[in-house]
Amino acid sequence: MSNSKEALSNLFSYHLFVHATSGSCASLVAVAAVYPFLTILQRKQLDDLKAVRHLNSFELIYYLFKKEGLGSIYRGLIPVMQSSCISNFVYFYVFHLLKSFKTRDAQSAGSDLILGTLAGCINVLTTTPLWCVNTRLRMNNINYSLPYDNLISGLKYIAKNEGIEKLWAGTQASLLLSINPAIQFSVYESIKRYLTKLYGQEKPSVFYFFFLGALSKVISTCITYPLQLVQTKMRYGDKNNTNEMGTMELLLQIIKTNGFKGLYVGMEAKFLQTILTAALMFLAYEKIARFVKILLRASAASTT
Repeated sequence: MSNSKEALSNLFSYHLFVHATSGSCASLVAVAAVYPFLTILQRKQLDDLKAVRHLNSFELIYYLFKKEGLGSIYRGLIPVMQSSCISNFVYFYVFHLLKSFKTRDAQSAGSDLILGTLAGCINVLTTTPLWCVNTRLRMNNINYSLPYDNLISGLKYIAKNEGIEKLWAGTQASLLLSINPAIQFSVYESIKRYLTKLYGQEKPSVFYFFFLGALSKVISTCITYPLQLVQTKMRYGDKNNTNEMGTMELLLQIIKTNGFKGLYVGMEAKFLQTILTAALMFLAYEKIARFVKILLRASAASTT
């Protein structure tokens, strides 16, 4: 009985909710700040226009603003923020739940990588339908028009007209990509532990967390970008029926059609979007988590 109570207390501890809520809120800050680069990335990956493919990120932002208006740069922002909020809550909650079963001395880069991968897999299986709808909403009225304009109606439409399994299109690539946040978290936690040992527990500066978040994302993005490209194409689907192909089939088709450089289409935009997002998210996450913990301690002290 005591073991079950202890398990429940671990599962629903305020510590986990602090991390999950902080990660969720931090993702909203980061997504809102760098969303134009997310739009640019997807347009480079999916749009057939040569002008889109050959302009750099800042030129493309100006091109879209001039040709399609400001709204095109922020198309699909609300659904992405909703999905990011849910996705990061799930990831941070599961990661720190798994991490709570290990003592501080037993934590290492290897264990963080394994725990991060497991958390990523759980996140993929629970939130892929949201990102499937998001991928399509961000390209609405570009290659074709959609009969829905929000997450809920999109989920219902795809399930009813294309089959529930289509909501999990690209899951294989997404599961492989679980290694991406795992690498990111592993690098982030490892460097953070190292610097803490080196400099002690003194309060780090804002740039400390910004730099750690950016560096960890650079490493994970370089390793996994081709799979991210495949994931986007499979979720979106196109005239070549890429959503019917397997991950390896689509990788080979991209290489056959565009060469190995085709695997890195949009890489520049990806770096700008993902590195700034990660840096801002980890910065906001650490600050929010610290602030919430201080509030909770103050509240606990006032009641004793």
